[in-house]
Amino acid sequence: MSTATEPPAAPALAQDPVQTPPGTPARPPRRTAKSLYAKHDKVYPKSVAGPFRTIKWAALVVLLGIYYALPWVRWDRGPNAPDQAVLLDIEGRRFYLFFIELWPQQIYYLTGALILAALGLFLATSLAGRVWCGYACPQTVWTDLFLWVERLTEGERNERIRLDQGKWSFTRLRRKATKNAVWLLISLATGGAWIFYFTDAPTLLRDILHLQASATALGFIGLFTATTYLLAGFAREQVCAYMCPWPRFQSAMLDEDSLIVTYEDWRGEGRGPLRKSQSWDERRAEGYGDCIDCFNCVQVCPVGIDIRDGLQMQCIGCGLCIDACDDIMTKIGRPKGLVKFDTQTNQIAVATTGKPAKYRLLRPRTLIYALMMVVVGGMIAAGLLLRPGLDITVLRDRAPLFAVLSDGSVRNAYTFKIANMTRDPRDYTLTVEGVAGATMFTAGERQDPVTSLRLAAAPDTVATYRILVTVPRAGLKDASTPLTFRLTSANGETAKRDTVFMGPGN
Repeated sequence: MSTATEPPAAPALAQDPVQTPPGTPARPPRRTAKSLYAKHDKVYPKSVAGPFRTIKWAALVVLLGIYYALPWVRWDRGPNAPDQAVLLDIEGRRFYLFFIELWPQQIYYLTGALILAALGLFLATSLAGRVWCGYACPQTVWTDLFLWVERLTEGERNERIRLDQGKWSFTRLRRKATKNAVWLLISLATGGAWIFYFTDAPTLLRDILHLQASATALGFIGLFTATTYLLAGFAREQVCAYMCPWPRFQSAMLDEDSLIVTYEDWRGEGRGPLRKSQSWDERRAEGYGDCIDCFNCVQVCPVGIDIRDGLQMQCIGCGLCIDACDDIMTKIGRPKGLVKFDTQTNQIAVATTGKPAKYRLLRPRTLIYALMMVVVGGMIAAGLLLRPGLDITVLRDRAPLFAVLSDGSVRNAYTFKIANMTRDPRDYTLTVEGVAGATMFTAGERQDPVTSLRLAAAPDTVATYRILVTVPRAGLKDASTPLTFRLTSANGETAKRDTVFMGPGN
């Protein structure tokens, strides 16, 4: 019996109309463009209740209250002085902080304050991780406020996700418009309040309401309104993760005894959902821990991380994951503290011996930071208490260096500035020391050379004089001779400045 062999099927030309000649190498697969940047996944933080959330609300109310109210606090400094308690008067070149008044030449106090703030941040991080970031950082405070508005207008986490993923409708448009309108109002209040620190707040507000504010003021208000709206409304956690340098530094500030948000993996692993009919003994026997993998700790995190993966750069140490986890532990009848503020030393001790380790508040780095803060703070306080109300500046003319008079004597010219840091007009006596036979007079005034001059300065101003000093040629031994100007007020306050007197030399 013979069988018919079917001929091979013809190539399907309809499906592959392009014929490749025999021997032609196959084409390499087409490469698809690959982005160098990961797409941002929007974080939808879930609301949570608990002690750490309460602390955050309290910090928000107190800090925003201080920020918005401080420009309106008054402080009596006497006549002809601004009565705003905190005023950074750039135009008048004065910084006012309650009873403290700083002049431009006293900018070193600001440097000291910045050093003190940096040391305080180092100390806080060494003690409790990024506690500043989680509770007091302006980015965190305003983001919390904007998130609160978002929940009021768009609903809870799941509702916000559905709203963003759904189609545009009147309801979605209304909610988005309401949210952004409130955000803009908060941003405008924030930008306006910041400008109030640089000018008299009631005056500027009146000018704004009467449409008389300067373009400079309006420009800066618009700038800070826009930055607040963008950073707190849209950038949010990206500021903490990418723009702020502090996450890159925090590892250098932490040690094994720093309090950080931790997950007790020795207690929580392995993870898995809890069945209703499952007892905890059965769960343990199956290799499961206390973590039921509910993801509540992730959903409440404002930066969208999973604390169960360990300490991460993005974590701001706010503790909201602790509130979320403790709530779940209470509901399922397990002890709280699966996620908590703890030290690595204590974590290791409990995991290995079952006994907690003693928390060491005093250790080398915390003592060093605290000591440095005391030193810097003491220097600032001493400087403010002992600073004089009089300051002088002496600038010697460099062209020409000196002039030789017809009688052979030598003359130098100096620009002399008197900063009267009081609210009263003052009279002063100026003398020179260091060169024998020196006389002087004030340029522009017809007077005979004298050994002392009478000068005056108006209150809270800098008086400028041009002083010409003449010295007999015999009194000069070198081309450069040390010279000291001494200024004495009527009440005995003294200021002096060292300079040099230039001559032809011998």
